[in-house]
Amino acid sequence: MQEKGIPERRTAFLETCFDTFCENGLENTSLKMLADACGVTNGSLLYYFESKDNLVIEATAHCMAKVENDFMAQAPTSFADIERFLREMPYLTAKLHGAKYRFMYQVYASPKYREYGKEFFKGVNIRYHNYAELLSGKLGMPTDFIQGMTYLFVRACVHYALFEDEDYLQLQLNAIRTSLRAFIAMKTGSENWKAGGAHE
Repeated sequence: MQEKGIPERRTAFLETCFDTFCENGLENTSLKMLADACGVTNGSLLYYFESKDNLVIEATAHCMAKVENDFMAQAPTSFADIERFLREMPYLTAKLHGAKYRFMYQVYASPKYREYGKEFFKGVNIRYHNYAELLSGKLGMPTDFIQGMTYLFVRACVHYALFEDEDYLQLQLNAIRTSLRAFIAMKTGSENWKAGGAHE
């Protein structure tokens, strides 16, 4: 669908509508409720998006990508900063974005929107790889390793945001910490081996 209207206004509509959906749920949110929240008529929203379904699809994809960006803006700035990230982000994510994750899963679990969910999560793979590349130099770790840890951590954060399951969260965080310790041991052992070889 070709985008219509003023881009900045379109973005504002997407974000306001998404908040309204999160507050009221997928089935309980009418087009009129969305229009009222945006301060416009039903016709104005339909001019921009053509249908409520399009609004659901676009608002979810736009706002959940924004949540990812906000999440990664808090990413560790050094290896020593990783523990702060692990300790703080699950609770911050639940506080700021719990309702958004609940709505996202409500949308993408619906047969009507499932194909759009598949496309969104394909994009997640690309975005996580890009995040990992950006962090690799700062953390001194390979991109693939960071990407794998990111998947585990985000899954733990989302699960906690949805269910507030502290036992599951701590289990996943301990698995990540174990992987980090193994990485340090492997890296230290490799460096020692290289240093030993250099003196032979």
